Amino acid sequence: MNQQEVKDLRLPSSRTVAELEDTAYRLSRNILQMTTEAGSGHPSSSLSAIDVMTALYFGGILRYDPNQPEWPGRDRFILSKGHAAPALYAVLAEAGYFDPELLLTLREFGSPLEGHPNMRAQPGVEASTGSLGQGLSIGLGHALAAQVDNMAYRVYVLIGDGEADEGQIWEAALGAAKYQTGNLTAVLDYNKYQQTGAVNDVMPSLEPVADKWEAFGWDVREMDGHNMAEVLAALQDVRRVTDQPQIIIAHTLKGRGLSPFEGDAVNRKHGEPLDEAELATALAELDDQHATTVATALPDPDYTAEDLHGEI
Repeated sequence: MNQQEVKDLRLPSSRTVAELEDTAYRLSRNILQMTTEAGSGHPSSSLSAIDVMTALYFGGILRYDPNQPEWPGRDRFILSKGHAAPALYAVLAEAGYFDPELLLTLREFGSPLEGHPNMRAQPGVEASTGSLGQGLSIGLGHALAAQVDNMAYRVYVLIGDGEADEGQIWEAALGAAKYQTGNLTAVLDYNKYQQTGAVNDVMPSLEPVADKWEAFGWDVREMDGHNMAEVLAALQDVRRVTDQPQIIIAHTLKGRGLSPFEGDAVNRKHGEPLDEAELATALAELDDQHATTVATALPDPDYTAEDLHGEI
């Protein structure tokens, strides 16, 4: 990739770490409010993933154009854990795909913001997901198509830890390694809970998860999925890997540590929106979290063009 090609990349947003933290905070509020307004949805599953998705869309990682949602050169983001749709909708609204006021129509009859992402209903949604286990296979298909078509786009797939119980995830993992899809990055939202209980209780053999992915031929790294500087650094660093798929294991909190979710020891309120009183508590705690993050913020690291786009 030469310097002119780097300049031609469509990177609508490249915010600082502090700005990304501000964005993730606002989008987290949107997630809580839209799911309470709807009276349904998956706020806790969305909150565990929102920092990663914020960094992808607004940290200079993902190439996209909201004015041309089907631009052939765009990077693809596939939300395999489709029940976290509120997070995706919050990000797409922030990115300019639709008016943020539409967020409060989540799950309403006739709204394009369905309970799970529908690529036929809302531009910017790359895959209709929600039947767990399928997203990584879809992402592999996109990655292989890029190789066949000699295209430079990358594919990012966010999968859930409970979803990683699905056999199709591991079939896709084998195929991706075989075909050396260096343009495919998976992020595992390792929030430790799924619908019916703690992940390690439902399927104890998931661990050692990092070793499993490495044994399947993937480049593996781990990070704190709520530390924006770590998230951004990991997403940038994997771009240097060109001969194998990569997975980033993001250690997160289902519900982002907010007490209305932490109080549910079974599954952190999986698929359960907050009532008005719980919402008020969660929003106040989110304000406190953000204030603490701002007070302890470190200076942004210096990123080069190679950090953002890989070797030039």
